[in-house]
Amino acid sequence: MTATLDPETLSRWIGKRETAQDRIDAGPARRMELTLDREARLGDGDALPPLWHWLYFLQTARMSALGRDGHPAKGGFLPPVALPRRMWAGGRFGFSQPLVLGTEATKTSTIKDVAVKQGRSGALCFVTVRHEVASNAQSAFWEEHDIVYREDSGPDAPPAAPTPEIGDDWETVETVTPSEVLLFRYSALTFNGHRIHYDRDYATGVEGHAGLVVHGPLIATLLVDLAQRVMGRAPLAFDFRAMSPLFDTAPFNIHARTEGDEVTLAAATPQGRLAMQAKARF
Repeated sequence: MTATLDPETLSRWIGKRETAQDRIDAGPARRMELTLDREARLGDGDALPPLWHWLYFLQTARMSALGRDGHPAKGGFLPPVALPRRMWAGGRFGFSQPLVLGTEATKTSTIKDVAVKQGRSGALCFVTVRHEVASNAQSAFWEEHDIVYREDSGPDAPPAAPTPEIGDDWETVETVTPSEVLLFRYSALTFNGHRIHYDRDYATGVEGHAGLVVHGPLIATLLVDLAQRVMGRAPLAFDFRAMSPLFDTAPFNIHARTEGDEVTLAAATPQGRLAMQAKARF
């Protein structure tokens, strides 16, 4: 399939659907506990924590079917966007009930929207995918996942506009220290071959990042985990938006502030600027 930025051609992918099935085994969840530096206690019959479903329904492809960035080449389920860089832009969730370890589950994914736009740094393409996950013939949750494709950064590319300062009106602040090993283990758990998370030469020399990029889904997982610990129960809804990348070169903070049944969340760069904003509703 020829890569393109023609909106009419890319719009033909809207409505494309695929279905995957998986067993929600305890093994990946226990390895995620260890990756977060916790005791491995989860077992069959326990609820899978929110967003840990990213350890399941893994996207697989032969080595010969991968693109230069380590992701499966575009043009199958995802549209053949003629832009080389791919990032998570954000997502939204609505939870009905948790997935239970030891049970079978089904995920139905649908391309909801494809939009080509022009940004400060060049062409952008936003693809929104809706996932609906069910177990025991009952809906567990839905997810809308925003992907952004963009051009490579040239030497004369304008610097990204700084994001807002995080401020100090937070009730809970925790420090996260990313490392090469943490990023590798999360990549392995999610079968994510994206080279920006483990190949420093590629991340810095080809895509122009300041270091290895901390996974957007990992940051979102840390934020919803913080919200759940603050409120003492699982959320009914969660949404997040990535604002600026975080790297393995320095610790970063995650923040929470409660107001009634809502928790406002943020991840901050080491300079105290907004990297990801999120909200959980209970």
